Parts: sequence; structure tokens; C-alpha cells
Amino acid sequence: MISPKAFYETLTEAGVNFAVGVPDSLLKEFCAYVDAALPRDRHLISANEGSAVAIATGVQLATGGVPLVYLQNSGLGNTINPLLSLADPEVYSVPMVLLIGWRGKPGVKDEPQHVKQGRVTTAMLEAMEIPWRALDGEPEAADENGRWAVAEARRLGGPVVLLARKGAFGTAEEKRIPSARGDGLLTREAAIEAVTASLPETVTVVSTTGHISRELYEQRVNAQQDRSSDFLTVGSMGHSSQIALGIALTRRDHPVVCLDGDGAALMHMGGLATIGTSDASGYVHVVLNNGVHGSVGGQPTVGFDVSLTGVARASGYPVVRGPVTDAGAIRETIAAALEQRGPAFVEIHVQPGARDDLGRPKETPAENKRMFVERLRSQ
Repeated sequence: MISPKAFYETLTEAGVNFAVGVPDSLLKEFCAYVDAALPRDRHLISANEGSAVAIATGVQLATGGVPLVYLQNSGLGNTINPLLSLADPEVYSVPMVLLIGWRGKPGVKDEPQHVKQGRVTTAMLEAMEIPWRALDGEPEAADENGRWAVAEARRLGGPVVLLARKGAFGTAEEKRIPSARGDGLLTREAAIEAVTASLPETVTVVSTTGHISRELYEQRVNAQQDRSSDFLTVGSMGHSSQIALGIALTRRDHPVVCLDGDGAALMHMGGLATIGTSDASGYVHVVLNNGVHGSVGGQPTVGFDVSLTGVARASGYPVVRGPVTDAGAIRETIAAALEQRGPAFVEIHVQPGARDDLGRPKETPAENKRMFVERLRSQ
């Protein structure tokens, strides 16, 4: 396997001078090393992948170096506009290296939401005329490909991609000491249980990608509750709040609750303004804030460093509550929000982390959709 430390040193020796991106599960050891080892003026975790490309562009313009952008291939779509209309050799000609975790690579078993993305990843890169090579875990080949990527980015004056296969990176030699800011808070599972305990049977729930949907699903199964009220957004991080908004605007006869995460809410924060200024009166937007990208390695977000409730107020939400931290307050706050004319925003602070034995939905996304749609359209 590839040493994260040695690989980054190879990149820096070749000319990489800054790292920016969105953490990925396949790159989590590399991301953990970069987050721990690099000073703040050489590394930044961005809100979304397109922003990372733009930040890298600014770094390159200011320094002449070759920035590194890391992401999962599920976020490749967020990069397309700035890659083609900003960094491309035919526009501003900005050299950069993209290190992309190759989820759903053909021949490698993965979750349904990654299979199509993985199958078309290389075709997307080729359609964008971006050169790429794969990292398969062999250290000498990784060093060669890292040097090639930096040199090729300089030669072309544009982006070059390295695709990391599953298991390519070994354990990070350095890791950030976990923040203690979540100490004493509820687990996210306990917070979700308190939320769902406050919901009438008529409420529709849309949950965000990652652990939140998995925890909601497992809780429903364990409690033998009806799962047809829940739309589990297993992919498209950052968009569950807008899915919920579309439902709330067109099905005004019953309330809609979105279970969102801090990383997802920050990824497309402009969506908060769209919700807040809408007339989706039966919409309750719940953000479970644990201050980390919990599903891909626990790298920090700025969730505990900014006021999400302040952003919600400024975005026009008529009802804003939180941060709340205990089960009783959660139940009271959710129940009250459902009674008020929204859209409402509720922030809940929870502990980072999830159980190691947390399960995954047994139904496919298509099966989840079928059950959900049948219930939603019959009411």
C-alpha cells in the first residue's frame, strides 16, 4: 500500500504546494495525514469540490505552484464547471492535480449509488480531455505517477487526475487529535430517535447521505416502524434539503422533515436561502451537527465554528431554534416547529462518530423509492 506521508512528499518535491478538497472514504488515510501534518496556510477542507478547484486556482495564480485537490468521484460533478470554464488550458490554463477516490470502480463491489458513477468516471475525464492515471497501491508506481501528474499539469497548463483504487493507501503516519467539543452531547442515533419520537405518522422524512440515513433506517427496523415515510438520500451529498423542499412545496397537506448533516448543509449553503424564502410552511429542516465529515473519516467541518442558526435567520427562515442538545429539548422543539408556520430550522449538536457495526439498508434505492412514492401519492 501507498504511504500517505511518502506520497505527499513525492508530490511536494515535484512542485505541489497546497492541498484542498472534500474528504473521501477511500482517501481517508491520506486526508487524515494531510489534515494533521500540514499547517493552515497549506491545507484547507472546502465546503464542496467545485469550491476546492476555485481555491486551488487562486493558490496557483498567487504562487505559481501546482495545488492538489482531493475528492471522491461522486463529487466530480461539482468540479465540472470550474474545471472546464476556469482551469482548462483553453481558458485560464491553471495547472493542478486532482486526487480522486474511485468508488464503484468496475469489478469492485460497492454500494448502489457508486456503481454507475464508478463505471463512467474515466469516460467523464476523457470527455473533459483531462489526462489520468490510476493508483493501485504499489508505492513505486504511485511515486512515478505522482511525479508524472505534476509534470503533466505544468506541461498542459491544466488539470490532471490520479484515480485512487480501493485500498491503495496505507495507514496515516500522523492523525489529528479528535476534538473534545462533542463531549457530553447525545449520540446522533439518540438525537434521531428523539426527533422521530416527536413525529406524527403523517410526516414525510427525507434523510441525508451517509450515517444519518443508515441510522434512521436501522432505528426504524429495530422499532418495527413503517419505513415507507422515509426517503433515504444515499448519494448526492448536500441535496437532501432541496429534495425535501420540492416535496413540501407540492404536498402541502402534510409536513416534511429533512434530517440533514452539517457537512451536507455547508456543502450547498445557498440552498438554505432558497428554503428560507420559500412558502413551504410545513417544512422542518433539522441539521444534526457533529462538526465532522463522519462518514468518510472524521475530518473536521466548520459546523461548530460558525452559527448555522444565524445563517438560517439571515436566509429568511421564519422559525429558527437551537442549538439544542438533550433529548427532552429535541422532542419539545420538533413538536413546536411542526405546529408553527415555517419553514423552520432546527440545529441539534451531537457527538462525532458512529457505531462500527452500523448496518446498511437492505432495500435498493429503487425499492426505497417505490415504497416511499406509493405512500406519498396515496395520502
